[in-house]
Amino acid sequence: QVQLVESGGGLVQAGGSLRLSCVTSGRTFSGYGMAWFRQARKEREFVARINWSTNSTYYADSVKGRFTISRDNAKNTVYLQMNSLKPEDTAVYYCAAGSRFSRSPNDYTYWGQGTQVTVSS
Repeated sequence: QVQLVESGGGLVQAGGSLRLSCVTSGRTFSGYGMAWFRQARKEREFVARINWSTNSTYYADSVKGRFTISRDNAKNTVYLQMNSLKPEDTAVYYCAAGSRFSRSPNDYTYWGQGTQVTVSS
């Protein structure tokens, strides 16, 4: 059974930092794109993605320079380091895996349950 389990969310003041983790199990994701999305309203918004094999990364403009996505193959874990957090970063953050390197949530097959991030002003 494939599982993606996020952790690390919480309440933080504006300007603070959090690190989200996504532990994967049940299959290997070599060659897959691993991504973070967030949802504050109706639509799920792309945040960042990483190629599990090549380590290439891509970010949404809204988080570029503040967030960093990385992965640890030995721990089967993907991270999202979030610095200089703003109130508008408040959302439920989801980890996802898909065979296409895409910004669309429709292209991702596996999803975690989400972790809440709240940034106070």
